[in-house]
Amino acid sequence: MTIQKFITYTPLNVYGKQTDFNDELKLNVLETSGNYLLHKDLLRHLNSQRQGTVSTKTRSEVRGGGRKPWRQKGTGRARAGSNRSPLWKGGGVTFGPKPRQFELKVNKKERRLALQTLIYNKRNKLVIINNLESDLTEPKTKAFLKICKDCEISMDQKILVVTSKKTPTLKLATQNLKNVELISAGHLNTLSLLRAQQIILTPLAINDIKEIYCD
Repeated sequence: MTIQKFITYTPLNVYGKQTDFNDELKLNVLETSGNYLLHKDLLRHLNSQRQGTVSTKTRSEVRGGGRKPWRQKGTGRARAGSNRSPLWKGGGVTFGPKPRQFELKVNKKERRLALQTLIYNKRNKLVIINNLESDLTEPKTKAFLKICKDCEISMDQKILVVTSKKTPTLKLATQNLKNVELISAGHLNTLSLLRAQQIILTPLAINDIKEIYCD
């Protein structure tokens, strides 16, 4: 059973000062523990990253082996019909891996519910910075670190930056920081949220979250 929860927030500017307006994010979350749903969506995400392209050849696919190595009887050796048998060096592989799909189907409503539940569970780790996409004008790591310092965000923890759009400036400013992951709201996923110890959002990203994942 789902219930509605609200996250009320006051965005900060890039200098760490509170802005003059408040807003709220309405989320549908599970009334009981949603760990089973989060686990299911996490498996879906991890399986979608598996290529499944590993392949081995069976005895019928290995080149050669058309001639019988020796006659059937009278040699004192075990009978053999091909030198590409799995028992031979250079032979085929028995029950080896073949290309396959690892996709796990999760209903769209289930995935949305898992993400909303996880966002609500991480509500105390959210920091909303207004106009981060536009106010970060220099593509420098130093400029992004100054914003984090002004907003009292520790760089010793895993930080997830969620924006409406990954601007070139933000990409260049965060790409050398090992603890920072930058994603767009449209690619929000369970794995990134679970790993994050601090989540930086922008009002534009929250609007995208409302439009894409919320009813």
